[in-house]
Amino acid sequence: MFFNRNIKHIAAAIATFAISATIFCSPALAMTNNNVQLKFNSNGKFKIVQFTDIQQDKDIDQRTIQLMEKVLDEEKPDFVMVTGDNLTGDCSTPESVSQAVYNIAQPMEKRAINWAVTFGNHDEEAAEKTGLNEEDMLKIYMSYNHNVNQPGVKNITGTGNMNLLIRDSKNKKAAFNLWLLDSGRYAPEEIAGQDFKGYPDWDWLRFDQVRWYYETSEKLEQQYGYKVPSIMFMHIPLWEYRFMWYASVDGRSADNHSYAVTKHSIVGERNEDECPGPFNSGLFAAMLERGDVKGVFVGHDHVNDYVGNYYGILLGYSASTGFDTYGLDGNEKDRLRGARIFNLDENVNGALVETHMVFAKDYGIQ
Repeated sequence: MFFNRNIKHIAAAIATFAISATIFCSPALAMTNNNVQLKFNSNGKFKIVQFTDIQQDKDIDQRTIQLMEKVLDEEKPDFVMVTGDNLTGDCSTPESVSQAVYNIAQPMEKRAINWAVTFGNHDEEAAEKTGLNEEDMLKIYMSYNHNVNQPGVKNITGTGNMNLLIRDSKNKKAAFNLWLLDSGRYAPEEIAGQDFKGYPDWDWLRFDQVRWYYETSEKLEQQYGYKVPSIMFMHIPLWEYRFMWYASVDGRSADNHSYAVTKHSIVGERNEDECPGPFNSGLFAAMLERGDVKGVFVGHDHVNDYVGNYYGILLGYSASTGFDTYGLDGNEKDRLRGARIFNLDENVNGALVETHMVFAKDYGIQ
């Protein structure tokens, strides 16, 4: 068995890897890819696949890998975005974290497809047992040849906040941009002596992250002379997702939603309530002001896969990719296991042509 010994980015505590009872044998790691350049192909096209909520430990359900591989072989994407809850809190050692990351990485690595991750609320839950926090895990992800994550912006909240420019087919200018944000984990126990009883207890984007996006967007416009169209990826949805579903802040009726479907061009399913944090981060207002973000796409709520146009910005889910986590009820448990596809064309205004879901059932995976 071949082991790549160049693991300079990984803590010494995980330099020796255990052989686990997974469908793969050993997590051979490679050097960080610091020089990758994403680029539209000669036909001016670029395709992205979003996987989310794989949510596993060192032992991965083979159906999850089969689904990832089928999607990659069928769609042949230029880039893969994995949007958080990649791991669960069940990892117990550094070796099990490395094995879990190895399992996730292999479908892309074997096909030489560039890929990146954001973090979700579950990824760091095993940190007390494993001794590895998100920064440590990010170094493991970055050690793979085709992973394009970077350490991220310093001195702001979260791990791995960054943007990735995609050059045009002639390599002359920035044609598109990807924003990767860490939407956090859970709300603190209390703020100003007040707890969060009665409120959602997920995390929220902090002001410094919103400010970083806004100021970076401005700098990109100054650098290139135009607003670079973009998609934003994170794990936890914004409050505006719920507002869009009902075309209302307070209304929750079937009539509210029926009106919203027409008003916001909503397609897809909503099988559970959105689970944002207790506070509205202000990100949507910042994006609306800047006018460069064409869509925000998340995971987190495993059995939602809807997308709609909320005042010019697409707000969308990908349903969960992983078979190891919760799904729908009863016999339909795995019906929505899938991935989201994005088709970009540099010759189209805004570049984002369309997005749609594909599902495990489409490939005969049950």
